[in-house]
Amino acid sequence: MKTKDLSRKWMWWFLGVVVAMQLYFVRELLAVFALFALAFGVIAFLITAVYMLHQGWALAVERVAGSENPLVVFAKRGMNSIEQLARRGALATFSGTEELAKRVVRRAGSATAR
Repeated sequence: MKTKDLSRKWMWWFLGVVVAMQLYFVRELLAVFALFALAFGVIAFLITAVYMLHQGWALAVERVAGSENPLVVFAKRGMNSIEQLARRGALATFSGTEELAKRVVRRAGSATAR
């Protein structure tokens, strides 16, 4: 008897779903849900792809940085020398700025203020 009641229950649910599918509103809701799920999947795929590209790039840079290849060593030396030149230039600019700030600025031929 219970199996008969259970099958009747499912039959009524199925008939209810079929009738509900005939309503325009229900079809529209299902279509919007499908579009939302598709958009969510695309966004999740893009985020995953960017994350994987980032991880791959980080691994590649780490391996190249640890490499003893002559080209890599040459590039490291070049970058170190450029960095030192930039630091020297920044320090010279900073000290020059201090010197300019301490200097008294007057027009030629003007008298000092009392």
